[in-house]
Amino acid sequence: MKSLLRKADEQTRRDILTSLARTALGVSVVPFANEVMNSVALAGSAAAAGKAEHVIYLFMSGAMSHLDTFDPKPGTEAGGQTTAISTSIPGISIGNHLPLLAKQMNRLALIRSMTTETAAHEQAVYLMRTSYKMIGSIRHPFLGAWLTHVAGRRNAELPGCVVVGSANRHPGQGYLPADSAPAPVADPKVGLQNTQPPKYLKEDDFKTRQRLISKFDAGFRSKYPSKEMEDYVDFYKEAVRLLKSPDLVAFDISKEEESVRNAYGNHRVGQGCLLARRLIEKNVRFVEVEFGSWDHHNEIYSTTNLIERSAQLDQAVTALLNDLHSKGLISKTLVVLVTEFGRTPQINPNGGRDHHPAAFSCFLAGAGVKAGQVIGKTDSTGRNVEDGHALPQDLNATIAAACGLPVEREFTSDTGRPFLIADKGKPISSMLS
Repeated sequence: MKSLLRKADEQTRRDILTSLARTALGVSVVPFANEVMNSVALAGSAAAAGKAEHVIYLFMSGAMSHLDTFDPKPGTEAGGQTTAISTSIPGISIGNHLPLLAKQMNRLALIRSMTTETAAHEQAVYLMRTSYKMIGSIRHPFLGAWLTHVAGRRNAELPGCVVVGSANRHPGQGYLPADSAPAPVADPKVGLQNTQPPKYLKEDDFKTRQRLISKFDAGFRSKYPSKEMEDYVDFYKEAVRLLKSPDLVAFDISKEEESVRNAYGNHRVGQGCLLARRLIEKNVRFVEVEFGSWDHHNEIYSTTNLIERSAQLDQAVTALLNDLHSKGLISKTLVVLVTEFGRTPQINPNGGRDHHPAAFSCFLAGAGVKAGQVIGKTDSTGRNVEDGHALPQDLNATIAAACGLPVEREFTSDTGRPFLIADKGKPISSMLS
């Protein structure tokens, strides 16, 4: 009974704190605000020397077909309507729907031997982001939170990590401290919303509210001393710094030249990649860009499904890689493209491909990676992995290693359980430079 009362009291305090923060600031910029008080501090440490200081993580949610993108099987029933085209590396071909990326193959390290155990979207996405299976008793951190927490921020005024796209059911910072939480950007064209105070809230009034909330905090903190309360205070101060930062302009892609915006493409993935590049320039550690609608159970080869999606991806990622190279950012930025699982070799009666966890493809490019190679292979139909089996945990361990994160170090959650950044995953050494 006492335990239940404590939980109820704790929830009440969290609700009060969240309400106070929103009222005092006059905005709701705090990302994942309702979960801030659930964070538990872990002892951080400086990352080991790594080559990647930043990560742009492109998530193709919905399960992108490996057979129609990076692992084509031309001339077979499994290959469908997709043919293969040569790339900038002799002997390596990819699907004909990605002609621009074919020219970028010398910059990519392609994994054709990804495999996982689940064909359920939500569970597979969670596993890909966190390296752990989804369970009800704990929420695990995603890679962006790990990089922010362990390596530290490079810009004290901007979030350490940002999620562009749907933040619905995103694991966020998990059990890591609140300052590791990602800032959510639903629409890259709009940018970070609610960063301007309402017109009725003048600067003097804003300062008055800050003084008042400080007085409220003083009494509350003395009555309920806890790490959660300290997290709240730190989070509040961080939100105020963000509101006043001149670097907020990084979230506004309209500041780019029209020619640059056109190069990336006037679509969600292009705008998301452009925003990611702008944030990396301002030293944000990790930017995840979600690009969905790859769940093609019906009419996969219709113009609005695979063909349109692939063309937009092709344009956006090519522009991103070219931009990172031209600006000298590629030497410290790792670009990752992932999806949660693959799709079946059979075309179903509805003209689509169904879920297939046994084999799929991903790629890495940029800092810390040996480019111009293919890791692993599938069989002649793309059904099973024949060589170089790589689990999501192995991919995440490879990303972590490229960033210099300690993949073998144990971190302890609030429940006292030890965790690793990528669970039991092992870095793919042949991919690392």
